[in-house]
Amino acid sequence: MKTSTVIYLLFLLIFINPGCSEKKAPGTAGKKFRDESLPLEERVRDLVSQMTLEEKTAQMRYDAPAIPRLGVPQYNWWNECLHGVARAGKATVFPQAIGLAAMWNTNLMHEIATAISDEARAKHHDFVKNGHRNIYQGLTFWTPNINIFRDPRWGRGQETYGEDPFLTSQMAVQFIKGLQGDDPRYLKVVATAKHFAVHSGPESTRHSFNAMVSDQDLYETYLPAFEASVTDARVASVMCAYNRFRGATCCGSNLLLRDILRNKWGFSGYVVSDCWAISDFYEKRFHHVVDTKSAAAAMAVNAGTDLNCGVTFAHLKEAIEKGETSEATIDTALVRLFTARFRLGMFDDPEHVKWTKIPYDVVASPQHKMLALQAAHESVVLLKNKDHFLPLNKGVRSIAVIGPNADSYRVLIGNYHGTPTSYTTVLEGIREKAAPATKIYFAEGCELAPGIPPFHIITAKNLSTSEKAGSPPGLRGTYYDNPEFKGQPAFSRTDTTVNFTWVESTPVSGKIADSFSVRWEGTIRSPEGGKYLLKVKGAGDIRFFMNDTLTFKFHTEHEPGSKTVELHLKKGGTVPVRIEYSNRASDPQIHLSWAKPGQNLIKKALDAVQKSEVTVLVLGLSPDVEGEEMPLEIDGFDRGDRTRLDLPQPQKELIKKVAGLGKPVVLVLMGGSSIAFNYANEHFPAILDAWYPGEAGGEAIADILFGNYNPSGRLPVTFYRSVHDLPPFDNYDMAGRTYKYYTGPVLYPFGYGLSYTTFRYSDLKISSGTIDNASTPVAEVRVTNTGPMKGQEVVQLYIRNETSGEKIPVHSLHGFQKVFLNPGESRTVTFHLTAEDFKTVNAQGKKILEPGTASLFIGGLQPGNFESLSTSGKMSRTRVTIAPK
Repeated sequence: MKTSTVIYLLFLLIFINPGCSEKKAPGTAGKKFRDESLPLEERVRDLVSQMTLEEKTAQMRYDAPAIPRLGVPQYNWWNECLHGVARAGKATVFPQAIGLAAMWNTNLMHEIATAISDEARAKHHDFVKNGHRNIYQGLTFWTPNINIFRDPRWGRGQETYGEDPFLTSQMAVQFIKGLQGDDPRYLKVVATAKHFAVHSGPESTRHSFNAMVSDQDLYETYLPAFEASVTDARVASVMCAYNRFRGATCCGSNLLLRDILRNKWGFSGYVVSDCWAISDFYEKRFHHVVDTKSAAAAMAVNAGTDLNCGVTFAHLKEAIEKGETSEATIDTALVRLFTARFRLGMFDDPEHVKWTKIPYDVVASPQHKMLALQAAHESVVLLKNKDHFLPLNKGVRSIAVIGPNADSYRVLIGNYHGTPTSYTTVLEGIREKAAPATKIYFAEGCELAPGIPPFHIITAKNLSTSEKAGSPPGLRGTYYDNPEFKGQPAFSRTDTTVNFTWVESTPVSGKIADSFSVRWEGTIRSPEGGKYLLKVKGAGDIRFFMNDTLTFKFHTEHEPGSKTVELHLKKGGTVPVRIEYSNRASDPQIHLSWAKPGQNLIKKALDAVQKSEVTVLVLGLSPDVEGEEMPLEIDGFDRGDRTRLDLPQPQKELIKKVAGLGKPVVLVLMGGSSIAFNYANEHFPAILDAWYPGEAGGEAIADILFGNYNPSGRLPVTFYRSVHDLPPFDNYDMAGRTYKYYTGPVLYPFGYGLSYTTFRYSDLKISSGTIDNASTPVAEVRVTNTGPMKGQEVVQLYIRNETSGEKIPVHSLHGFQKVFLNPGESRTVTFHLTAEDFKTVNAQGKKILEPGTASLFIGGLQPGNFESLSTSGKMSRTRVTIAPK
């Protein structure tokens, strides 16, 4: 056997073998970087100094290869955990980020992030134990998304914490701290604040648009959450954005990455590019600020982008040879990157890293599932409850549950999601929580949007292993222990459906994330004649054949992808099909479904409404129509974004038909953004907004409908009446946007949310009536539950500068606390402020303390018409004098 082969086998045994991934490799004993007693920087620099230039530049790509001679294992930096560990098999799925923001609960946010990072650590070590080091299996997470949701048309707004910089900052800081842990030596995981900066759509032009904003808007709106993430949460990583800012690409911006991020804020972590953003530098159809790949790579690394999600950094050696950058610059980036890996404990004895001891059974544990339910409970916002229509009487005899989102899994999980081991749709939740004798009538009622009919898994009665009469129902599945269908099959069986998500184990080896392939063969039989849409959805390599002809193929490692084909069949007609599926990823799944467009869905819905005492109408949006850079272009939607704020036309028609019957209706909205539902708001007595509420969403909504839980969510965004209330989508000027700068009438304001009980505010005091540069005033107010039910109130503090000469917000959120009170109970809520809270941002982007007068409001919502709020006890106000020294 050759010496090189022996060394390679030893490497496999020691570094890939389960449980040994972090231990010393042959020939590394005595290396300084392995000495845990040495200072971290000395260890990192020692390792970097031993690499060749080729090895260095390869380590600056997201899919960094192993360096066997140094004992450095391969590492894939790409991972996601927006609201639970994503794209890596089973995980607890919490409400989407916008729903987490609607909790207005920083303590709960920290608990959720801690649970997510527990699962992240446990899953990572289990992957490594099984020899896996691929995408979505590492410890560096590209979360949270702290861009400001300045415009409700943005499809990725669902990933953010809303429109307000203060709320976003507070939620982000706790999320980051929960992810990164509290150990002084070792990071639990790496969090990444993204996308830096001034980035929030449109999706269709994100690779080419140039954001231009004033210094005032930059420092008042777009940068505060990033600054808090760096200076307060000590986030270990920042992701630069796709777009340009003031002409410079964000991943090549000296202003953003050098002057602000590192020099002004003191950021010492690493910067990662958004995926393939650096290739936009030279692509003629995008930014095209340079002509060559080497120039693009050099521009990014010179500005301070250390890690490339993409492949452009493969040209860094060429850039050095051309004099476009230097090896010293490369070394600086390498030190930052390996500092993160060392801080994660990847080069230390696992026994010394407390995070390695988290057991795998925390993943999707009962405790985490209960936390997901609590989060879903606290995220739901009660928008309307005329004449105390809710909660419903548990003894109601019949309920119609209507709408395309009523029994949908997709609207529970949003985007960037994991795979829950169990979940509850709204329909299932109502069935579980209603009295046993209550009759539940379900109908979808309409398409989600024009051209998006409801799809259903094709069941065994419409599948056959062959066209021969009497053939077993289902499709014949042939399974292989490799992704290429090589050799003899591991086994064959008849699968009654093709509807698989292998969250616990892969089907051949029984282990997680193992490679395998399956070929399903048989026929599909039509129950009735007409046009069908046949969809194959999954994650992996997928090829679909009809009549032995390849119809389509696709590959995805990220969000499950799908392809649809149109099919025309006579009643009882059949078509031979073959599906070939190969898995190399950590979230294997495949689903075969179909839809029959043109059905009269509304008739069944109206029949159900007529038969029922009350109707729960479940409408809204879906990740199928809003999200990241989608190919969808239909009425109301444009490649992931929205072009209008109202509901899709089929849903509006359903609303009018249902309202016309005159029966009592509860509207439950689901989606990732604000929705203009003006007609429904006028005609229905009760309305909930549930966002994308996670795996326990249906149970949480049912609990609120039946009064098992008192709603406490508050809006993190403004609900406008019409898209015509907004400036152009691609205009980043904040004038006329969000509660801080929009002065017109709205459907529901930022911070709004009702409860089944009532709260009264009194005795507002502030420790000093005069504010100077050194002031640290303390404000306190007494809050009393004056209603019949225990509940949580979100106490909100707003400041309005009454005399500023600057262009400033109408008022701004500067504090909030969520408090639980029993009926009749009172509590004094205290806010600790500083002079910073009373400063304004001037035209030059500088925070200044202007002499004059300011009002401080504390209540359960925005100040609005203070006089009426004060009379009803919903808000208190005090004034202070600002007198800088």
